[in-house]
Amino acid sequence: MNDTVDKLVIFLAKRDGIDKLVKTFQYVSKLVHWHAEATHPGIANKAKQWEVASGLSRKAFRTGRFLTGFNTLRRSPGSTPLFRFLAVFANAGEMIYFFFDHFLWLSRIGVIDANLARRMSFISAFGESLGYVFFIISDFIIIKEGLAMQRILQAYASDEDIPTEKVVEQKEAVRKIRADRIMRLMAVAANIADLVIGVADIEPNPLCNHAVTLGISGLVSAWAGWYRNWPS
Repeated sequence: MNDTVDKLVIFLAKRDGIDKLVKTFQYVSKLVHWHAEATHPGIANKAKQWEVASGLSRKAFRTGRFLTGFNTLRRSPGSTPLFRFLAVFANAGEMIYFFFDHFLWLSRIGVIDANLARRMSFISAFGESLGYVFFIISDFIIIKEGLAMQRILQAYASDEDIPTEKVVEQKEAVRKIRADRIMRLMAVAANIADLVIGVADIEPNPLCNHAVTLGISGLVSAWAGWYRNWPS
């Protein structure tokens, strides 16, 4: 119990930890609003207020986060020309998303012209979606490479002529590859879910803009991020 509490404290001390918690509030309240709108308008109205407040607070909390992508490119641009190419477009898209999200937040709270909200939302969502596409491609390439390396290591470890300590090393390497694969699959799930939300802003349509689609996508993204950021 104490260990869980300690991990929760560490999780909530992170900016991403708080973001995933508030994102959970945001999309749970969206689903509650949809479910209660016809039968319990009072509850639906409170849920909508909670959803809007959560969304705006997340935008405020992400102030300055567009610099994260720049810092990532500066420190680790990629190990190969392909990954450098993917990293540039993925992080550039994310930087556009977070940068223009500032103006979207300011327009929605009335600090700047409210008529800018739709335009800022489109630019932000377009950058976000572009970034997610390249992040997803990168993760799938790394997952594929990890599977190939895992097969090689397992074949090597099954050789009866190699020393026991080498077998232990190979098994540990396989364990790390599997753990990395789980994290990347969580990232892919979150990015696909957020891509659906981004598409709903770029090109509104009945499927992506339905409250259930948005609610489930938001929760998948939040909980996948929760899993990735939870202290080991």
